[in-house]
Formats: sequence, structure tokens, C-alpha cells
Amino acid sequence: MSVRLAFADAGEAADLAAFLARLIHYDRAAAVRLQAANGAVAVFGRPPSFEVLAIRTARLADPVDLDTTVSAGELLESVDESAGTAEVPAAVTGPPWAGVLPPRGGWQQIDGLPSPDAVRTEIAAVVAEFRTRSEQLPPQHRTRAEFDRIGREIWSRTLGTTELPVRAAHAAQSLGFLRPVRAMAAAGGPGEDQSFVLLAAGMWLRLRTPYGSIAVRKASAPGGLSVTPA
Repeated sequence: MSVRLAFADAGEAADLAAFLARLIHYDRAAAVRLQAANGAVAVFGRPPSFEVLAIRTARLADPVDLDTTVSAGELLESVDESAGTAEVPAAVTGPPWAGVLPPRGGWQQIDGLPSPDAVRTEIAAVVAEFRTRSEQLPPQHRTRAEFDRIGREIWSRTLGTTELPVRAAHAAQSLGFLRPVRAMAAAGGPGEDQSFVLLAAGMWLRLRTPYGSIAVRKASAPGGLSVTPA
């Protein structure tokens, strides 16, 4: 028997649909893990180009208890934005990452993260650096291995005085989580209050924004996510 998710409003459904569409842009066969409880649903995905965990939550009008892994594409097709609902598709065999999620509690805020504007500036700078260094390679050196070497150096750099790699912030921007303050204010949002924070729990770091979160294992964590560039 299928489970129907009724969101608190149509905006929640639209935001979830946008998130799923961005995940599918990076992996058309993407799977997502859904965990619903206490009047909200959390959707976990892993865009392969960034190798981080992306998390989008949505408020529910009708609480349900759910924990399953499904096709992101099938879930997207089931979202009815006008009605503010979605039908949970049949479960699929989950990828390995779906069994290793960040903890639900125990998060503590960490200082040292630059301002949102400074983070966006840093992302733009490293994207430009990656492009420039790749284009400067001699034709015989333009191999995947060499691009990966440059990428590992650039995208594993950390932000401010934290351990958060730049690739995590780049993933947040690419998935629509780092919207400029002026855009949020124009959309009727709280404006200046819409900042983001860095949290830590055990070996996990989590960049939380009003539109979603990016979670990554610390570089020293055994079996942590790699630093493959975006």
C-alpha cells in the first residue's frame, strides 16, 4: 500500500521538487532515503559529483512514520505541487551511503565559518581557479587523473578556520541552498536572518541553511567521503 505525503503547504512541495530535480541533474538514476516522523520528512541524497550528503526537510500536514529508500525520479514524478502532496514510490535497494546517515541529535554549532557573501566569493574563486588550471594543462596532460589531482587539491581546502571543505559549500550552492540574501528578501523571506551555520556531531560536519543542509564526514574519519571534485 502506497504512502501519501501531504505537505504543510504547496511551497514545501515545490521546494522538494526543485531539490529532487537538481539531484537528478547530477545522477539520473539517483536514489533518496526518506525518513518521516514528528510532522516532518527528511530527504537524503548524494550527488556523485560532490560526494557529500544533501538533506532537504519538509513540514507535513498529516504526520506519518516512514523510513525507506526510493527512486528520486519516481518521487519527483509523484509530486503534485498544486495539491501539496506526493506519493511515496516503491522501495528500491539502497546504495551503500543510505545506510550511513548523520546522527539525528547531538549537534553543536562551530565558529569560524566566513560570512555567506565571503563563502560565495570563495566558491567563485576556486571554480575559476579549477577552470584556469585545467585549461593551462598541455594537451597530453589533460587526463581525468590530472583533472582529479587538481580537483582534490582545490576542493579539499577548508573554509575559514573550520574543517569544512570548500566542495561542501559548492554543493550547497549548486543545490540551491545558498540563495543570496537579497533574493530571499525579495521572495518575502526573513532577509538578513537567513544565514547559515556550521554544526558538528562526532565525526560529522553539517552546513545548515534555511533551504537544506550538506553533511560530510571529517577528513580524518575512517571511511569518510572522498574529495572527488565537483
